[in-house]
Amino acid sequence: MGNCLRSQSTDPNPSSNTNPSSTTTAPSTSAKGGGLSTRSSSTGQSRVSLAASDDGEILATPNLKVYTFSDLKSATKGFNEETILGVGGFGTVYKGWVNEKTLSPSRFGSGMIVAIKKLNPGSMQGFKEWQSEVDFLGCLSHPNLVKLLGYCLEDQELLLVYEFLQRGSLENHLFRQEGSTAETLSWDLRLKIAIGAARGLAFLHTSEKPVIYRDFKAANILLDGSYNAKISDFGIAKLGPSGGNSHVSTRVIGTQGYAAPEYIATGHLYVKSDVYGFGVVLLEMMSGLRALDTNRPRERFNLIEWAKPLLPRKKSLKLIMDERIEGQYSSKAALLAANLTLQCLEPDHKKRPSMKEVVEVLEKIDAMKVKTRSLVRGNGHH
Repeated sequence: MGNCLRSQSTDPNPSSNTNPSSTTTAPSTSAKGGGLSTRSSSTGQSRVSLAASDDGEILATPNLKVYTFSDLKSATKGFNEETILGVGGFGTVYKGWVNEKTLSPSRFGSGMIVAIKKLNPGSMQGFKEWQSEVDFLGCLSHPNLVKLLGYCLEDQELLLVYEFLQRGSLENHLFRQEGSTAETLSWDLRLKIAIGAARGLAFLHTSEKPVIYRDFKAANILLDGSYNAKISDFGIAKLGPSGGNSHVSTRVIGTQGYAAPEYIATGHLYVKSDVYGFGVVLLEMMSGLRALDTNRPRERFNLIEWAKPLLPRKKSLKLIMDERIEGQYSSKAALLAANLTLQCLEPDHKKRPSMKEVVEVLEKIDAMKVKTRSLVRGNGHH
């Protein structure tokens, strides 16, 4: 039992913990060397109190259910291959079932569906990521952050239990793999998702002690049944600068194509380093193209480098916009979104807007959409 986001002792070899408590004091770890990669890496955190901000809250103590390994084995029918939702750097994610009220494991196929992430055995990187997820998501509550329901810390078995989000990741919808059943996202839905994700980042940034998310990308934005965006995977999140400092100095880790230039060059991490990552994802949402793709012609391999010169002008903007959503937006709305993207991608972090300002611009674009529809209805068109 303990307070949220406090300093905690190091324990790289967690001992068995089968006590069915509702709160957690998980061990923290110190960072080890690493570099920029195409997968997330993780680092431990020092904890201090945060202040609640609009639409979310920071809990005084973690509110997580502690599961035994046996509990989660039962909930997933013995981690049956049929229940696998996905595989990542941390490990495998399974579909499981729990009682909706008590969150206790329920009979396979009955109750509430949850997503259970199981650590790869012997993965030190995975342990650090597990620790960070518990530290942050055990305490942070916001409509646009994925909800962590509980965890398992038993011998070498480390698992995390999350709310289940029916529509998967934004990545799956934007860049559909062959055979994917994910629907093409409309302009309206892309805007809704962008606003939700921006609100989630704004919540993290505007706390008394800001949280720098550090790995903002389409794969880490999950969608519920109504396409509400939820930021997931806090494995490399870090508490922001304090004591009048402007940045945190840290090793460079994250995902290629999304990391801010100042972070790559110096290891200096700013709150607005996240804003750059948001700009990359916003461009991906507008274009339907990945930030980096070796299958594209060489001049278009890096989406940012190719698209930035085209973004300011209405005529050239057409070359960027996803043809699957053609006719679903006004040229004024697209240009406003393009200008916002350019501001987020400013090389100088000081010139980037805050995430609160980003939310305001996106909401302005959304309001334009409503006005356009009202005019169309008023003119008797369909």
